[in-house]
Amino acid sequence: MAVKAVIFDWGGTLTPWHDIDIGDMWRAICTAHLPADDVERVAAALLEAELELWRRGEEQHRSATLAEVFERADAGLELTEALLETHFETWTPHTFTDPAVPGLFRALRDRGIRIGVLSNTMCGRDWHERVFARDDVLDLLDGAVYSSEIPWTKPHAEAFRAAMDAVGVTDPASCVFVGDRPYDDVHGAKSLGLRAVQIHHQTTHAFTRPGLLPPDALIHRIDELLPHLDGW
Repeated sequence: MAVKAVIFDWGGTLTPWHDIDIGDMWRAICTAHLPADDVERVAAALLEAELELWRRGEEQHRSATLAEVFERADAGLELTEALLETHFETWTPHTFTDPAVPGLFRALRDRGIRIGVLSNTMCGRDWHERVFARDDVLDLLDGAVYSSEIPWTKPHAEAFRAAMDAVGVTDPASCVFVGDRPYDDVHGAKSLGLRAVQIHHQTTHAFTRPGLLPPDALIHRIDELLPHLDGW
């Protein structure tokens, strides 16, 4: 069946992959809002709460939010608008969209292919749309689903169905999912009947497990995607 929609993962796919120390991120955020003596304690509590919620997502495919991280940490730091702004600014160096993406999205539009995003994330829609607007790709999206808004995370089938609904496509066979994680992205999409393209990077092996469905195509850069889509 012809490709009617391509749905993309966000981190490591639309943004180039690189390793990040989450503990350092929380320390930087806390430093802007707390006395020095409290930074390490609160940052450690937030880190553990976030990691616990990510583990829950991996094991039970249940989503979480940034607000839930703060509630679970119970470290005496309130999630204010000012803190949300610091969170965004601290993450900014790690959120820039791959420079090849705008051209790819326009090429998909020229082919009449709808464009979507499905991301496992604890940040809200406003956070992600701010990133996409900054990088001039928000207006090129036909739909987006963030796990922070729904009960599930990838690879749960309902997460992929929600993304298909967001771009207005009902047949999984007409959709392609592009992501970097063999289990969450590739196996999850193919289990529902979507075709899947995997972006391979140096830490891909950390996200694999036995018995996974293989990708329909393997690429190393996002600008290698279009020939595969044209072939399909």
